[in-house]
Amino acid sequence: MNKVPKGFPSNFMWGGAVAANQLEGAYDLDGKGLCLADINEFQKDLPIEKRSNGEITRSYIEEALQSNDKNFPKRRGIDFYHTYPEDLKMLADLGLKTFRTSINWARIYPNGDDGQPNEKGLEFYDKLFDEIIKNGMEPMITISHYEMPLHLTTAYKGWYSRETIEFFVKYCKTVFDRYAGKVKFWIIVNQINLIGHESFNHLGIAEDTVDDLRSAKYQAVHHEMVACARATKYAHEKHPEMQIGMMLCGGPEYAATCKSEDVLATLKHNQMEYFYADVLLRGYYPGYAYRFFEDWNIKLTFEDSDEEDLKNTADFFSFSYYYTQICSKESYENGNEAYRNKQLPANPWGWTIDPIGLRILLNEFYDRYQKPIYITENGVGYYDEVENGEIHDSYRVNYLRAHIEQMKEAIRDGVDLRGYYAWGPIDIISCSSCEMSKRYGFIYVDYDDYGNGTGKRIKKDSYAWMKKVIASGGEYLA
Repeated sequence: MNKVPKGFPSNFMWGGAVAANQLEGAYDLDGKGLCLADINEFQKDLPIEKRSNGEITRSYIEEALQSNDKNFPKRRGIDFYHTYPEDLKMLADLGLKTFRTSINWARIYPNGDDGQPNEKGLEFYDKLFDEIIKNGMEPMITISHYEMPLHLTTAYKGWYSRETIEFFVKYCKTVFDRYAGKVKFWIIVNQINLIGHESFNHLGIAEDTVDDLRSAKYQAVHHEMVACARATKYAHEKHPEMQIGMMLCGGPEYAATCKSEDVLATLKHNQMEYFYADVLLRGYYPGYAYRFFEDWNIKLTFEDSDEEDLKNTADFFSFSYYYTQICSKESYENGNEAYRNKQLPANPWGWTIDPIGLRILLNEFYDRYQKPIYITENGVGYYDEVENGEIHDSYRVNYLRAHIEQMKEAIRDGVDLRGYYAWGPIDIISCSSCEMSKRYGFIYVDYDDYGNGTGKRIKKDSYAWMKKVIASGGEYLA
């Protein structure tokens, strides 16, 4: 009997994904507080790894609070706070069945430790979610996507402070209760394994406030996972219709050579990328993690209730996929690092293009977890040129075609893949480089890196192509 699926299921969730901090703007309206991403500075002359969303100091934060808003493009976004009805209509016309965005934590609790939520912030997301649903799209909502209130960094130490667990769980309960009946699918933390090059964005730890930054990061993410588990328990008990997911930034990383030492180093590296999903989907710390902490002299503190809390596991697995890297014994010993695979082509920012890597990773993750999977980010950044009012982005079509083909192959392999969210279906401010000119969307937004422009929305060639793909259920890939 042939049990190999022929293609995408009829109820497959074709979607698009964004983050509040990269598109909403309106950073100081209706009671919103500053969040971590609001102090990500655009610095054109610095390489990406030196920009402000890596590891930063208290003095940087103090300077950012005094600096001109033009230096901080995420504060203005693409003005989605005001344009969302028109933007969502364009995305619905594309054929999207689902739309992923985040709630900006600092809109709901401006300082993070507030006694009561900000009603104006709650009202905005009431209207936004209603508009998503009105346009025939299922909301998938991220609760924490680099939008921790900055006050939790300056008055505490971000996720390193155990108090943040209670602040975050309170926030989760607030939004679960408020949007029950509107939002079924939730991701609690975006790309929870990113504690390296986006560590401040994620964890809110100023590097000069702790003695051992590496240990502090793992302690912080432990607190975060405990908070996720407690929030999951609340949702399951109070709102059993809700589906709670966890999310990784996907690899995979390949061994640099077939030498046993490189293969073992790559295994160790990948284990510590999957570690977070192992905890949040299986409910306990795996043995390899304890070995890693011992080998790297990482000190963690557990409270008595933590192990019991972590037994409250997520319902589905999700991940972003952009590129793969390679690992060797030397790179692992140099800080558990990985580096670019020069055997593969790359975009202008050096992000490799590896469609087959997506199929590999889908199979690895499904074999490992046996949970429903959603690809909650995938796309490619390029410089787009407007020619006579049009954008001819065949490079984006080629990228998407190749990845969708591999998704179909993974489904035929038996992977329970339920949804695909193209990253940035409308152009937004880049997370990693704070540029507007690094564009992912099917819809062009007429702003430059400094906020100059009309804000006009223009459909790219990829818009018409993707519309055909979705309408055909993934069969049209010409």
